[in-house]
Amino acid sequence: MEAEASRAPGAVISVEVCYALAESAIVRVYRLTAPARVADALRAAADDPAFAGVDLNASPVGIFGRSALPSSPLDEGDRVEIYRPLNADPKIARRTRAKESRQR
Repeated sequence: MEAEASRAPGAVISVEVCYALAESAIVRVYRLTAPARVADALRAAADDPAFAGVDLNASPVGIFGRSALPSSPLDEGDRVEIYRPLNADPKIARRTRAKESRQR
């Protein structure tokens, strides 16, 4: 029922936008007018100096860990996650760690 209410035209919803770095994270809450989409949250983040230097247009995004498109609808309390590129391929990193542990 709450999802329907948060999508009612003109309703105001709160959504979190976050971007994790290796040493810290940026987490901000924005109030958006429904019906809100991921693109609306990213526009709000683009106006925030905290997200300066984050490529909001080219970075993949998700809602609570699930991949999302800019056109994906948002509900009250959703968390939009901006994903950064991996420093290393996880399979290669795992193989390297295993090889190093065998050598010890």
